[in-house]
Amino acid sequence: MLLSRFCHKKGSRPISLYRSMLTLVPVLALLMGGSLWVGYQWGVDASSPPVATESTTEVVRNLLVAQRNELQETKGRTQEHLDALALRLGQLQSHILRINALGERLAKVGKLDEDEFDFAEEPARGGIEAVESVQSVSLSDLVADMEQLSLVITDREHKLDLMEGLMFDNLLNEAMLPAGRPVEKGWISSRYGYRNDPFSGKKTFHHGVDIAGKKNSNVIAVASGIVTWTGDKSGYGKLIEVRHSDGYVTRYGHNGKILVAPGDLVTQGQPIALMGSSGRSTGPHVHFEIARNGKTINPSKYLRTKR
Repeated sequence: MLLSRFCHKKGSRPISLYRSMLTLVPVLALLMGGSLWVGYQWGVDASSPPVATESTTEVVRNLLVAQRNELQETKGRTQEHLDALALRLGQLQSHILRINALGERLAKVGKLDEDEFDFAEEPARGGIEAVESVQSVSLSDLVADMEQLSLVITDREHKLDLMEGLMFDNLLNEAMLPAGRPVEKGWISSRYGYRNDPFSGKKTFHHGVDIAGKKNSNVIAVASGIVTWTGDKSGYGKLIEVRHSDGYVTRYGHNGKILVAPGDLVTQGQPIALMGSSGRSTGPHVHFEIARNGKTINPSKYLRTKR
């Protein structure tokens, strides 16, 4: 009724419009059905898992092989780093052992307290535990610390070598200076200076000291040096002459038997002869002289010196 009125008002033909609408209904139904089908297929494609093709499987296989190879290479490089660190650690331990040996020798030479300088024990250390500041050490930091420690060890080792050399040089120089008595047991029977000659009774100058003792007891060197003379000499009997450092020369006379030869290197305390009474002598004793730069000096203060 309304449609008839509307068409009548507009001056249209109602029968033609109605027929047109009937023609559009199938078209609209077809469009709606097509839209529903497309939406259904889209949803199915989105929810369904992708189908693996042969090319996709090959790509995954290649990725796995590449990752496995990279893992093996990384493992190999890590092992090489560990081997290098182990080798470096062994070298550092060897240097530490040598430094400990040097320290023990220096402690003995310097007559230090061995309990205080015990190189077999770890140095005492301590501190308050700080949990908040605890951090793990990285490999690069560990390598850097080991190299820094290596530099410190090398420096200390060099300095200890120098110290040892200087100390032994000083000890050697001291050992080459006259000090102590030329016998193990005995007593002074005649001193340095003017005295009454035991044979003539006249006042004469005595250039050494006479130390009496038991026959065939040891006569020892009072300092390290080189033997420059051995043999019989007028007034001295069987004589030994030893040259030391700093212009010193020591002489040992009236020996019963000589135990060294010219050119021999003798050390302080070494027996060089057996006591006797050769030459111009009244009994077993050793005539002991010290000369410096060609002039005899009083041996008394050297006899009282102890090393």
